Amino acid sequence: VPAEALREGHADRLGQGMSLLYRNALTGPDDIADWLREGPVDTAAAGGALCLSSAGGGDDHWTLWCPEEFPDGIRITWEFSPRAEPGLAMLFFGARAAAGGGIFDDGVAARTGAYPEYHSGDIRTLHVSYFRRRWEDERAFHTCNLRKSPGFHLVAQGADPLPPVDDAAGRFYRIAVEKDGDRVSFDIDDLPLFTWRDDGTTGPVVGAGRIGFRQMAPLTACYRNLEVHSL
Repeated sequence: VPAEALREGHADRLGQGMSLLYRNALTGPDDIADWLREGPVDTAAAGGALCLSSAGGGDDHWTLWCPEEFPDGIRITWEFSPRAEPGLAMLFFGARAAAGGGIFDDGVAARTGAYPEYHSGDIRTLHVSYFRRRWEDERAFHTCNLRKSPGFHLVAQGADPLPPVDDAAGRFYRIAVEKDGDRVSFDIDDLPLFTWRDDGTTGPVVGAGRIGFRQMAPLTACYRNLEVHSL
C-alpha cells in the first residue's frame, strides 16, 4: 500500500472523531506522579516536556507504566525528542499477565527493569523499540523492531528515520502505534514504517492491557503530548 494512502487513512480516521481515552501533556514529573516505576528512572521538566533518564549506572534500565488499562482497538501517539545517546526507547502495549489478569496482580513476578523480565517473564505484551542506539550494530543500521512476549519473538521490522541527537537538535518527533485485533501499525511523523498481522503462531493474539515507556541507559529523552484514542 503506498505510504500516501496510509497517511490519508490515518487522517480520515482522526477526522471521523475517534474517542479520546487518555491524555497526558507530560510537561514534567508531576504529570506522572501516579505512574508505576520499575527500575531507577530519573525525571525532570525541560521546556514544557518530561525528560527521562536512568538514575543508575550504564546498565540500569527502567520501565514506566501508565496507571490506566486500555481496551483493544486503540491509537497511541506521543512526541519524542532524543537528548543524549547511546541508548534505546521502547513502548509496551497490550500488557497483561501471561496467565490472565493484570501485570501487578498477586502471583505475577515482580520486575526491576531488567529486559528478560519483560520479554520472557510473566507478562504477555507487544513492544516496539525505536531510536535503537544502545549497541554498535544498532547504530550501524537503524531499525524499529516489534516483538511479542513472552518468547522474545521478533515479528516485524522497519527502517528508523530518527536522526542522531546532534542532528535532531532538540526537535520532537510524533510517534504513533495502532493496535486493533490482530493488526499493528507504527509510524513516525506520519511516515508508515511497518504494518503487521498476528497469525497466532507465536501465541495468543495480544488484546487489551497497559502501556508503558521503557529506556535503556544511558539514553536521555524528552516526551510530551501522550494521547490514546479508540479506533
